Amino acid sequence: MPKVVALVGPPNSGKSTLYNRLTGLRQKVANFPGVTVEQHIGELRLADGRVVTLIDLPGVYSLTPRSEDEEVTRDVLLGHMTAVPRPDAILLVLDSTNLGRHLILAPPVLSLGLPALVVLNMADDLADRGGDVDTQALARQLGAPVALVSAARGDGVETVVDFLAGSMGVPAPVELPVLQDIPQCREWAARIGRHASYQPPAPPLWTSRLDKLFLHPVAGPLIFLTVVVAVFQSIFTWARPLMNGVQTLITLSGGWVGHIITNPALHSLIVEGVWGGVGSVLVFLPQILLLFLFIGILEDSGYLARAAIIADRTMARVGLQGKSFIPLLSAYACAVPAIMATRTIENKRDRFATILIAPLMTCSARLPVYTLIIAAFIPERPLAGALLGSRAAALLALYALGFAAAFVTARILKSSILKSESASFVLEMPPYRWPTLAGLGLRLLDRSKVFLRRAGTVILAITVLLWALAHLPLKDGVAPPIEESLAGALGHTVEPVIRPLGFNWKIGIGLISSLAAREVIIGTLGTIYGMDGDARSLGLQKAIHLDLSPAGAVSLLVFFAFAMQCMSTIAVVRRETGSWKWPAIQFLYMGSIAYAGSFAAYQLLR
Repeated sequence: MPKVVALVGPPNSGKSTLYNRLTGLRQKVANFPGVTVEQHIGELRLADGRVVTLIDLPGVYSLTPRSEDEEVTRDVLLGHMTAVPRPDAILLVLDSTNLGRHLILAPPVLSLGLPALVVLNMADDLADRGGDVDTQALARQLGAPVALVSAARGDGVETVVDFLAGSMGVPAPVELPVLQDIPQCREWAARIGRHASYQPPAPPLWTSRLDKLFLHPVAGPLIFLTVVVAVFQSIFTWARPLMNGVQTLITLSGGWVGHIITNPALHSLIVEGVWGGVGSVLVFLPQILLLFLFIGILEDSGYLARAAIIADRTMARVGLQGKSFIPLLSAYACAVPAIMATRTIENKRDRFATILIAPLMTCSARLPVYTLIIAAFIPERPLAGALLGSRAAALLALYALGFAAAFVTARILKSSILKSESASFVLEMPPYRWPTLAGLGLRLLDRSKVFLRRAGTVILAITVLLWALAHLPLKDGVAPPIEESLAGALGHTVEPVIRPLGFNWKIGIGLISSLAAREVIIGTLGTIYGMDGDARSLGLQKAIHLDLSPAGAVSLLVFFAFAMQCMSTIAVVRRETGSWKWPAIQFLYMGSIAYAGSFAAYQLLR
């Protein structure tokens, strides 16, 4: 039975950085049983061959829970979490540059009676800024071994491994008060720090200077807007060579496979179905990873915490608080984890309002749809020199459209059915730090796995099903033209409903299939046009350009900006709210504004 060790610590203590350093690629992400809080489980293989299982628990300031994240951490440590074993030991990760505040977590954790190592992280930052601490004296005060490490650089991590291997001595236990009163907690932490000769580091000079700029009431929002524009421009310019390379690889591999397969039916399935459907989605992986790279850099550098402060002023206008900003920002990656992240919002009505507007933020699954249509209909022209081109401007406008819809919806909700008193916004601001290549690399690897898993399961299954529907019913043993197939019949059935939006039966099939996941429409259209004799040789962009009018293209973009085309999101909203009422309202509301917006766009522009 492998030893189970829990990593516990306050937010911004570098706990996850240490976890990534110890586990590397040997980790997985799942949900704790019965709740939607994510658990990160990894393995560390010791020199003697033994395996230690590490659980990275949500960051907490105390074991008196106010949110589900904190409740999960407490329940795991107490052994109350079903199907999750109680840890055999604990790594208590604290920020050595902020020890006076972070030491408050030590008494409740150490009093659990489990073997524990107190890890004082960010030792490099502490030393660089003139701080110091006597780890042996602190160990005697706490009755637990103390290690001074830099998880980002790897300094001192071998001491952590020694503890996990059981080769580190443990100081004699001491009596620790379980303090609930915050002033008393601070007094206790200050006293312990003095006994350990703790010298707080000098305030980071660049942090205060940069905050004067980034948190300026005028310059701050302008800088934030500039960063956002630069990110969207890079998605088109920097990702284009990589996308071309992926497209070339898919084309060459599809041709090579096509030469090997001689059976006509199997050739059609693999080349037109799988390569045409899944391959057309894989092309957009570089853009998605580039978006996650920039989000990771902004988050790891400490800038996103400042962005949340800036956004709090805007959030207050619609009745929300800055705490809603972080989930809404993560919704630009995916609405599912964003909705899970709302558990940190204590006010239930604020949390429900954030859940209901999160899918309106433009997730990465919409990005392939947007970039395909934009590239097909909008020529690239500079609008503001190298900073902003016409395609990036169109993409930015779609993101702004989703944000505006979320803003208006939040205002409606918070002034009616989810009205509540305004809540104060408190956020610990981390110092600015250079993101690590290892941390960013693991983040991108994790997102690549998620994207490829989706492409290899949901998108693959739907493209195979669509290929089968496009070849039935057989006529004299021969597949019919696609417009006369079962897939074509399905598209023609919904065509009268979507024709006022400028869509034909092919787009109709794509809209139906995209209910599984938004980006599936790309694979669907890739499969349809791959089997269409008139469009097979044109390529997806050119085929869509010939099949859709410019007004229809704008209409399709507007539809995807608003529609809730994702069953996974509906399922997690059901789990979070405990009722089918809210996801049903959400689906109908977003579907209605998607149809109305598309109708208005098409009728005005055609």
